[in-house]
Amino acid sequence: MLNSFYLVTLLPFIGFLFSGLIGSKLKNEKITGLISTLAVFTPFVIGLLTLSELLSLDSESRSIILTYYNWITAGSFSLNYSYLVDPLSITMVLVVTGVGSLIHVYSIGYMHGDRGFAKFFAFLNLFIFAMLNLVLSDNFLLIFLGWEGVGLCSYFLIGFWYEKKFTGDAAKKAFIVNRIGDFGFMLAMFFVFTNFNTLEIPKFLDSIAGFEVGEPILLTIALLFFLGAIGKSAQIPLFVWLPDAMAGPTPVSALIHAATMVTAGVYLVARISLLYTLSPVALSVVFAVGLLTAIIAGTIALKQNDIKKILAYSTVSQLGFMFMALGTGAFWVAIFHLITHAFFKALLFLGSGSVIHGMHEEQDITKMGGLKDKMKITFVTFFIGSLAISGIPPLSGFFSKDEILFNIFNNIGIPFYIIALLTAGITAFYMFRLIALTFYGKPRYDEKNIHPHESPSTMTIPLIILAVLSVFGGVLGLPFYTGIPNYLEHFLEPVFKNASVVYGTIHGIEHEHNVASVALVIALSVIIALSAIIFAFRKYSKQEVFLPEKGFGKLLENKYYVDEAYDKIIVNPIEKVSENFLWKIFDVKIIDGAVNGIAKYISSMSFDWRKLQTGIVQDYTALSVAGVLLIIIYFLFV
Repeated sequence: MLNSFYLVTLLPFIGFLFSGLIGSKLKNEKITGLISTLAVFTPFVIGLLTLSELLSLDSESRSIILTYYNWITAGSFSLNYSYLVDPLSITMVLVVTGVGSLIHVYSIGYMHGDRGFAKFFAFLNLFIFAMLNLVLSDNFLLIFLGWEGVGLCSYFLIGFWYEKKFTGDAAKKAFIVNRIGDFGFMLAMFFVFTNFNTLEIPKFLDSIAGFEVGEPILLTIALLFFLGAIGKSAQIPLFVWLPDAMAGPTPVSALIHAATMVTAGVYLVARISLLYTLSPVALSVVFAVGLLTAIIAGTIALKQNDIKKILAYSTVSQLGFMFMALGTGAFWVAIFHLITHAFFKALLFLGSGSVIHGMHEEQDITKMGGLKDKMKITFVTFFIGSLAISGIPPLSGFFSKDEILFNIFNNIGIPFYIIALLTAGITAFYMFRLIALTFYGKPRYDEKNIHPHESPSTMTIPLIILAVLSVFGGVLGLPFYTGIPNYLEHFLEPVFKNASVVYGTIHGIEHEHNVASVALVIALSVIIALSAIIFAFRKYSKQEVFLPEKGFGKLLENKYYVDEAYDKIIVNPIEKVSENFLWKIFDVKIIDGAVNGIAKYISSMSFDWRKLQTGIVQDYTALSVAGVLLIIIYFLFV
């Protein structure tokens, strides 16, 4: 299958061209939607076949570079357009194309009747193409092109309904904030090229393998790459773009939040994990940023009423958990949580889209209630997704979340473990606040004008599949106490082997599990989650009156006023400088003044010179004779 692996990225690009150039002319949504979906599902099948090929090889041979052509040659520097097919990249391919295929199917029903139907699917296919290049590249430059590609597609998709001002503003916000992180990525690439004369990831990792721990150049590169990851994966302080990204169609939210763009930062850190283990300070920064982000985003979600914004802040928080896992040296655990999160977060976002569809575009959960009997499939699947993200056994989220908590407990320390544990409890609370207000209690909407109904099968079938994956996805990485092999950890082991050895050597981590510690972590986790669920359900399932928030609740409702702080500290000063200096002084007076001044000077000079044109023949004759005389004098005396 490796001989045909190029189709993994080629097919989504062909799907993009088809939908963009032909789809709108067909005037047949089903054909456009079907071809676009197949352009993503076929790479998923190829990915499965490639996975089987990798599994047939011994673990040390599961890293294959597929070179397609020489891309750049400049002097002694040469760079190929190559893909690195190994356990990490093929795992990401399966997540991106698998979940992406379900989102495409869902979109056929959700976007039915939209005048930009074909354009929407063109952007979805281009998004998948960019993300696949990102996770498959064997060099930083091609990763960066995919990195920029998903950023561009997010701008297109978030602002898809551009006739609404807030969607355009959200798209610009996402695009601009991500440029900050991208600047860090570019600087990191420059440092890699300058110091190691390569942009190929395997060569770079081989080059740093012999470095001393804590080398300043490695710390610099690690922090700059992490700045890129902070922007793309919406961590503090660059997380502000992601909640606003909800302005786009719901399938976009599911695609960005579950399987593609926001996981790119997690993937990048995991891909160059050896760099971070050789830079303990950078790894501590990764953990600290993840922990702080998880807490802040989780608490903000407690007081949001927009169903999609609750899930958006939930995504930011869960990404924080992934970075915490990376910061503890448990790189495979971060990927494990990335996979399970892709299942249940895609389910939750698509479920929210089903609710919005059934509620005639209403998104405020305080204006819902009593929907469980009117939207039974949506309710059951959404409930499963909420249990999974809350970490209730034996659903997938329980296993991946508890692995993170245990590694924090074992590798970092009890104080940080307690903070992470309480943050996980906050997750369970806000999710079941959402469940209680949306599906339980009396209807709080206008029953005369709004008639909730179940979504079409194109929307509910992906929900059912994702619900099944959310239940059983944990079998990929079952812990030792189950007695079942941990397939994912074993599969990813060759990718993280060197990083794990370095981390263990530096920190002296014991790999033997203390059964009592594991039992304590599990028990506390389940007790906290169940307590939060019960408390949230009792508090909100029968609530009918919603008073304005006060005190700390108002602070959370207004998202700690982070956006207002950005406006006051950054946006407004830039606007004032742009208006009062760049425009009124530099543009109007200097640039326009110079251009207009030159034009005025030429015009004035022309006015004087045109006086020479008298129209009298005698004057012209006299000037000609004078000119001839001057020439004769020149040759006689010079």
